[in-house]
Amino acid sequence: MVLRVDEYVRSDATELARLVRIGEIAATELLEVATAQLARLNPMLNAVNRPMLVEAQARVQQPLAGPLAGVPMLIKDAIQDYAGLATSNGSRGFCRIVPGQHSTFVQRLLDAGAVIIGKSNTPELALKGVTDPKAFGVTRNPWDLSRTAGGSSGGSAAAVAAGIVPMAGANDGGGSIRIPAACCGLFGLRPSRGRVPPGPAVGEIWEGASSDHVLTRSVRDSALALDVLSGPEQGDPFVIAPPVGSFVEMAAREPGRLRVAFSAASPLDTDVHPEAVKAVNHAAELLSSLGHDVVEERPKYDGPALARCYLEMYFGQVAATLADARAAGARSADFELATLLLEVLGKARSAGAYVRSHRRWNEFARGLGEFHQRYDVFLTPAIAFPPVDHAATVMPAAQQNVLAFLLNTGLLGVMARLGLMEGALARLSRQNLTLTPFTQLANLTGVPAMSVPLHRTVDGLPLGVQFIAAFGNEALLLQLATQLECAQPWMERLPALAIPQ
Repeated sequence: MVLRVDEYVRSDATELARLVRIGEIAATELLEVATAQLARLNPMLNAVNRPMLVEAQARVQQPLAGPLAGVPMLIKDAIQDYAGLATSNGSRGFCRIVPGQHSTFVQRLLDAGAVIIGKSNTPELALKGVTDPKAFGVTRNPWDLSRTAGGSSGGSAAAVAAGIVPMAGANDGGGSIRIPAACCGLFGLRPSRGRVPPGPAVGEIWEGASSDHVLTRSVRDSALALDVLSGPEQGDPFVIAPPVGSFVEMAAREPGRLRVAFSAASPLDTDVHPEAVKAVNHAAELLSSLGHDVVEERPKYDGPALARCYLEMYFGQVAATLADARAAGARSADFELATLLLEVLGKARSAGAYVRSHRRWNEFARGLGEFHQRYDVFLTPAIAFPPVDHAATVMPAAQQNVLAFLLNTGLLGVMARLGLMEGALARLSRQNLTLTPFTQLANLTGVPAMSVPLHRTVDGLPLGVQFIAAFGNEALLLQLATQLECAQPWMERLPALAIPQ
């Protein structure tokens, strides 16, 4: 069998692995097609910032076994360390720091037979919901090159949506799996805290707010990857209860009649685009038609307080990360202005303020836990607006100049330490999260959540909806997603550029 590009693009990882397993195609053939797709599409998309074709060629010459044997994949250039290659985290500041061993995530993919063909682009330190690092450039959405692919796993999302690979590594500390999935028409599951270990170089990332997984087009691929990636490693700081069986097998079961609550209102009381509201309403109607009990309600929690707690952690993590980078030889010139500003804000916060903020996470988790006693899943928009134009996310030059002056003169640090930035921080929390106000709830509470590609805007752009389940209940989300995938299939939807004309 000679695999055509259109057959490759229309197949998911599960099917490609099956074809390799039964001898219909060879891993070398899959790599050849993936390499051609990468060469053709990456100049347009800038999804991959480091091809690993030498490593991939060497790998396919070896015997491969496992559930992903021969399947071309990407890993995200953040957290997912590959021994001997720098993990840049989207920054020049980390390009000289080379890990000595694979992350557990990467090792498990390799043990499953996957062929890693490159690293996907991410914003600096994976900090944003758009992918535009100065070190590597902007990643473009394959559905509309003028629009963002989302972030921080935007490179992975663009590559999967365009058909370079069927599956790509991602992580989600504030929505970074769900946001790009929503922007690019993909399925994106953020597992519960502790389900997929990020070690051994790190323990809990962002105080446990971040989870690693993959971006896929099919639900079954996500379930397969979760079977490969989940399970504790020795020394993990947090161990979640194991699943009762294979996620692939559980995903194929009917979810039963679910109690579904939905809301399209922003927890920050900010604007939500009519298309995002329409996406949720259509999803609610679909769920009702499938026999689920659907009501409009949302958990009772203080949305602005959650946003402030999230940003408090965010500032502190940036300050700590840059301190580590500087200790390894990085300089201020290696980092973007916005990152340096966040470092100053993080260094100005007291340890006591940080701890008090972190203690509030329990408040949000308890409130959501009570809500899940009454409802199996919570439906919201995944993002508040359709994928935005690249220019819309660029800081105005005048604002950059003022902030650079305050930073370079030390005035910003003085103002922050004197508490003169509190009003600005409140405004910043609203401004930064206006496009993505729905995703951080799952991160701070540690529960699983997914973005499902059920909606298209009048312009033909993808716009996913989010479902949140109780802690440890990825199986229920996968079952519901499988039901939705059968009721309203999306696998055949491909951007025009995915298949050569």
